[in-house]
Amino acid sequence: MPLDTLQPGLTHTQSLRVDERLTVPAVSQAFTSFSDMPPVFATAFLVGFVEWACIEALKPHLAPGEKTVGVHVDLSHDAATPVGMTVTAQVELIAVEGRKLRFKVSCRDEADAICAGYHERYVIDADRFLARLAQKQAGARA
Repeated sequence: MPLDTLQPGLTHTQSLRVDERLTVPAVSQAFTSFSDMPPVFATAFLVGFVEWACIEALKPHLAPGEKTVGVHVDLSHDAATPVGMTVTAQVELIAVEGRKLRFKVSCRDEADAICAGYHERYVIDADRFLARLAQKQAGARA
């Protein structure tokens, strides 16, 4: 991991226009109780959006074969965002502890602050990670 470029203070901004695929009812494809909920930006997709922003921030700083995985999410979802509005995430790397990375997060739509909190990711060697995952899966079948 090139720690000389992966330092606290790294920031990234990511934007996303909310469409029907990102609303609470869209989560019902996996979890049926969401089907009759209001058509606003889903918390589940907000978390994914924050993870995406952090992944994009880190991409230029990872060595070949390295990826990051989310290990902790502590986010508020303070205001609803309707279809058609743009949501912008601002992420800042605030701590690097070995392979563990901590981000401060804020998101807003065109009218309100909608999210604040922290997200942690861990740098992995993708091949080793996938090999351990395959071992886990094989052990569960036995």
